[in-house]
Amino acid sequence: MSHLSSPPKKHKGEHKGHSLPHGSERGSSSRDKDRSATVSSSVSMPAGGKGSHPSSTPQRVPNRLIHEKSPYLLQHAYNPVDWYPWGQEAFDKARKENKPIFLSVGYSTCHWCHMMEEESFQNEEIGRLLSEDFVSVKVDREERPDVDKVYMTFVQATSSGGGWPMNVWLTPNLQPFVGGTYFPPEDGLTRVGFRTVLLRIREQWKQNKNTLLENSQRVTTALLARSEISMGDRQLPPSAATMNSRCFQQLDEGYDEEYGGFAEAPKFPTPVILSFLFSYWLSHRPTQDGSRAQQMALHTLKMMANGGIRDHVGQGFHRYSTDCQWHVPHFEKMLYDQAQLAVAYSQAFQISGDEFYSDVAKGILQYVARSLSHRSGGFYSAEDADSPPERGMRPKEGAYYVWTVKEVQQLLPEPVLGATEPLTSGQLLMKHYGLTEAGNISPSQDPKGELQGQNVLTVRYSLELTAARFGLDVEAVRTLLNTGLEKLFQARKHRPKPHLDSKMLAAWNGLMVSGYAVTGAVLGQDRLINYATNGAKFLKRHMFDVASGRLMRTCYTGSGGTVEHSNPPCWGFLEDYAFVVRGLLDLYEASQESAWLEWALRLQDTQDRLFWDSQGGGYFCSEAELGAGLPLRLKDDQDGAEPSANSVSAHNLLRLHGFTGHKDWMDKCVCLLTAFSERMRRVPVALPEMVRALSAQQQTLKQIVICGDRQAKDTKALVQCVHSVYIPNKVLILADGDPSSFLSRQLPFLSTLRRLEDQATAYVCENQACSMPITDPCELRKLLHP
Repeated sequence: MSHLSSPPKKHKGEHKGHSLPHGSERGSSSRDKDRSATVSSSVSMPAGGKGSHPSSTPQRVPNRLIHEKSPYLLQHAYNPVDWYPWGQEAFDKARKENKPIFLSVGYSTCHWCHMMEEESFQNEEIGRLLSEDFVSVKVDREERPDVDKVYMTFVQATSSGGGWPMNVWLTPNLQPFVGGTYFPPEDGLTRVGFRTVLLRIREQWKQNKNTLLENSQRVTTALLARSEISMGDRQLPPSAATMNSRCFQQLDEGYDEEYGGFAEAPKFPTPVILSFLFSYWLSHRPTQDGSRAQQMALHTLKMMANGGIRDHVGQGFHRYSTDCQWHVPHFEKMLYDQAQLAVAYSQAFQISGDEFYSDVAKGILQYVARSLSHRSGGFYSAEDADSPPERGMRPKEGAYYVWTVKEVQQLLPEPVLGATEPLTSGQLLMKHYGLTEAGNISPSQDPKGELQGQNVLTVRYSLELTAARFGLDVEAVRTLLNTGLEKLFQARKHRPKPHLDSKMLAAWNGLMVSGYAVTGAVLGQDRLINYATNGAKFLKRHMFDVASGRLMRTCYTGSGGTVEHSNPPCWGFLEDYAFVVRGLLDLYEASQESAWLEWALRLQDTQDRLFWDSQGGGYFCSEAELGAGLPLRLKDDQDGAEPSANSVSAHNLLRLHGFTGHKDWMDKCVCLLTAFSERMRRVPVALPEMVRALSAQQQTLKQIVICGDRQAKDTKALVQCVHSVYIPNKVLILADGDPSSFLSRQLPFLSTLRRLEDQATAYVCENQACSMPITDPCELRKLLHP
């Protein structure tokens, strides 16, 4: 392995894997830490020369990417590079001409992907090198997560980390031999430029091709062995109590007492960790560790919501914080973060009763409805970090979201009546949110000097302290701040907006269905549940092939707001099925419409057929046919920015067993957890969502049955009571008395449960035994939350 350059000390960007506490490992499906020009290779490479400056006038002749649907690929459609999309045409060309493949992977809202496109892929000379000496292939990692995972595994295994853009050189047989992330165009003091790297690899391919091929084969063989996840000789998964305790201890060691969160900057929201801590609290409530878990999760959520990682003007959360205080974010906004954080804040409200958390959850969903929603019910993928400060100017990171003192003063000049000193609305807002004349962003967090004199809104004081400082009533301060934020929001509408990635992914839409369904159920708001219902209808109408029973991975916004698909369609991956099934189960529990449960069962059957490893247990990330030619077929083994699809599938299988009694799904869940035993034992903190599933499997799942008419007030009162209590290990079943209904056919015991005195009646069933009938919501709450 040869490191051809090292990363600079400070900059923003897209990391692979969130920062985890001591004892954890890297590797996830997330867009995470900053990445610079780190290069790895399976052979040593000679030194190279200097690069050239990018062309100042990119040639406006489209390449073949102009015919693609992906926003990321279209961003490269006018590069002077002979780009190919991932596919047989590119592979055949490489084999016929005996050229290495240059594979470049990224996504449309990736800041450092933009940088490399501008600096290198618009460069005429670099374009010639890529077109003449390589077969250059562009991949949107969100369209092809299988391609991304395979080659990211190589980059992470052979270098100091991974991230995007990811650039890997492959043999014509698709085996990797050199990999890296972001490259500057020219050589620097500590970094090798992209042009130099291309020249070195061209030379090595000509002079030492056999050595490259041999080393590539050796590395691929090692990766195959290293990435295998299988039951082996094990019959059962590990002890849930042991894994829970070890996972909690590892999180406790890395916890930031002052600001919340885990490990050092950059800091990520990590909803999977917060979800684990809530579950740990529930099962350890009488203990000191249980109280500690609850405090860690609630404090982290509060500090995040007060920090600059939350958009206080327009709501929603940015991708991550570049500092440990949650102050200066990397400004892109991802759908999967909004979806998971809405659930986390709703659960925090269930547990604490503090409306602070429910208000944050509602704000997130308000942002998604306004900015990330298609008119037909689907959800867009992301908003970019970069935008022009003014029309016609070059985009800068965070330009849409930051404020100068002068702007705020001009927008909010009104005097505040009753204050103990002369005060304007603008001054009140600036005091509360920490705005200063010089700007509140440290130069170390602004390496390119784009944010000088600018401010990120972050809550510096409680409402009570701000009110006391100026001798005002707390509610008056709340009203003044909300009015001020609304004026800032209206003013911000006139700024050039960040790029919207209007691609729609089945997996992330599934997460968002969960976000709306769970929050709507917890808060008792049908309007939010309707958003979840419309999202599920969109998935069924536009991303489901009835004939084959398969999900499609992607669809796109066409002209006039129509929905378009690529041709041939991009079929779903494991995460698409797992996240959509979870969304449908959450939607059934929120709406009691059994059609969603029926579709979830059918999708689970399809998932089992396409992805289940009948020999080793667990699910592969991709279909065997879809990944043909790739050197690895992987099982995702980390809960990162998004949960592992295997972790979510373990929960889904448990819930489906609870809804249907089908033993096959419980057996599959046990096999899956057994296959991941070694990974959980080694680093439980890398799989907190799976550890949570392990606990659920080894405890007893509650079947909460409500006998009643779905629209009746007394039925709704009992259902709302269930949703108001945090019970992660349960299924909620509506029995309407119809023996021919879907659930009655699945669970014959439902026909034995009766309404008491013709009132809606609840039963709590465990281990095939049910409680006495309950008609009073208060009594039900006591039983569920003793």
